[in-house]
Amino acid sequence: MNCWETAFMPVYSSLTHALTAVLVDVLWFIEGSEDEQMDPDDAVKVLEGVAHLVSKLSSDQRSELIGLLGTMAEAETDPARREFLEGFPEGFGLLDAV
Repeated sequence: MNCWETAFMPVYSSLTHALTAVLVDVLWFIEGSEDEQMDPDDAVKVLEGVAHLVSKLSSDQRSELIGLLGTMAEAETDPARREFLEGFPEGFGLLDAV
């Protein structure tokens, strides 16, 4: 195998998993940002926007997202980030209608 081949091998099992990882990374950054790094009002708008978006997911989509978050939490070695992942479903309203 050439070195360039490893760059094209999928890191995630699905596009949904990849996009969930990106979403978590962005939200983790926002949650951990100081007021000097990001305007608190803007942070709240983003977090509320995500909560609204996930509230529109179908039951199957919510279940899939909750499962992915659980898998990611199990694999996470950073305790603070693992706690964030474990709290994500409740914090963003995924459990409200599942």
